[in-house]
Amino acid sequence: MMAGKAQVGLVGLGVMGENLVLNMERNGFTVAVYNRTAEKIDAFVNDAAKGKKIIGCKDPKTFCDTLETPRIIILLVKAGAPVDQTIEHLKPYLSKGDIIVDGGNSYFMDTQKREKELKAQGIYFIGSGVSGGEEGALWGPSLMPGGDKQAYEKLKPIWEAIAAKAEDGKPCVTYLGPDGAGHFVKMVHNGIEYGDMQLIAEVYDVMRKVLGMPAREIADVFSDWNKGQLDSFLIEITSQILRVQDPETKKPLVDVILDKAGQKGTGKWTAEQAQELAVPTPTIDAALTARLLSALKDERVRASEHLPGPNPTSVQVDKQKLLAALADALFASKICSYAQGMALIKAGSVEYKWGIDLAECAAIWRGGCIIRAKMLAQITEAFRKNADLSNLMLYPEFSQWMEKAQNNWRHVISTATQAGVPIPALSGSLAYFDSYRSANLPQNLTQAQRDLFGAHTYERADKPGTGFTHSDWQALIKAEDKAQAKS
Repeated sequence: MMAGKAQVGLVGLGVMGENLVLNMERNGFTVAVYNRTAEKIDAFVNDAAKGKKIIGCKDPKTFCDTLETPRIIILLVKAGAPVDQTIEHLKPYLSKGDIIVDGGNSYFMDTQKREKELKAQGIYFIGSGVSGGEEGALWGPSLMPGGDKQAYEKLKPIWEAIAAKAEDGKPCVTYLGPDGAGHFVKMVHNGIEYGDMQLIAEVYDVMRKVLGMPAREIADVFSDWNKGQLDSFLIEITSQILRVQDPETKKPLVDVILDKAGQKGTGKWTAEQAQELAVPTPTIDAALTARLLSALKDERVRASEHLPGPNPTSVQVDKQKLLAALADALFASKICSYAQGMALIKAGSVEYKWGIDLAECAAIWRGGCIIRAKMLAQITEAFRKNADLSNLMLYPEFSQWMEKAQNNWRHVISTATQAGVPIPALSGSLAYFDSYRSANLPQNLTQAQRDLFGAHTYERADKPGTGFTHSDWQALIKAEDKAQAKS
């Protein structure tokens, strides 16, 4: 424990909190720490923090008194009520101009509310997404702050020092906009992450079920893919996971893990906001639905005994051709997942008047975060060249590539469908691509149905700009029946 004032404080000594503290201290900052349970504080300062510029504090007053003013306090506590409770515990000891930074996965509307309420009391509140997991927190995460810009300028030296650095040396952090902008971007980041993970899982499923490949052989494929355009953190860790052996059974560890995926809410929030803002996100939605279905393990086991389907290995395929097609399908679908996420961020930025720079948003994901990938350099370039790009698929480099990948993409969808292997995110991505490129969709029939049963009106394609109209469908149907009877 060290005497003197700390430049920054952190509340919440979980693994993420501890690692972020060690990151800040390693980068030259003296850090005060506080946790609801004193045992956690003692364990940390007497072990990982021993001999470092880290000051353990046993109560909120001591913690706040130990900090330089204006105070910068980072919260890494569970989203929801714990954030509000922590703020209430700290408030009696805060002064005007102090800054609270919520580094958890809080819902952006909660961040908006907190920011507004605290600002009225003279306290600044910054909602900052922190991505990269435990390793990222320790060695450099991607940081997504939003809130008062002047307050962020005080936090900026710390955030830039501890952030991951991209290949060009730039810190993976940027000011994203007012109030909830940072947590909105982190929410969508996690939605893209859901989509990406599901796409990888589906490709793995096709390899093991249709091609009968063992985990280690699949690992080799992912390892090869990680050397090319699919280079990404998630592809890399997938190849590593598939090589790990279970010490007990000596089987691949992945083969003894129960197929029930958990979630903490950010994927659900992404899907809900997409619906609210009328942005189609089928890849992300499919990933969320897949996790929900995975939770129905007992039901699925019973259903497998009563609902017959094809034997996946009965489908005749060329192994090398299918593997090449899977790589193309995965990359094309990943473009769709990012396209949906960026479109949602753009819509949110317009709706909430944040002014988010999509190029900068993509740039800070190039390092540190879970969805970091080689293709983010291309996405950054796309939005730097055209900030008003309506959809990432329209960027020439991506549109040309997707055109070339189409046949392989469709081959994967048809093969998996014939084999009875579920691929909701891969097929949803292709449907998104096909729908987006279609000048005519069947929703003319949908509008006709809505007008018939609910008088919801429709617009005429042959009379653009004339507004909405309604037809007396029953009269038209009767007239048609009479005409048919006469003929």
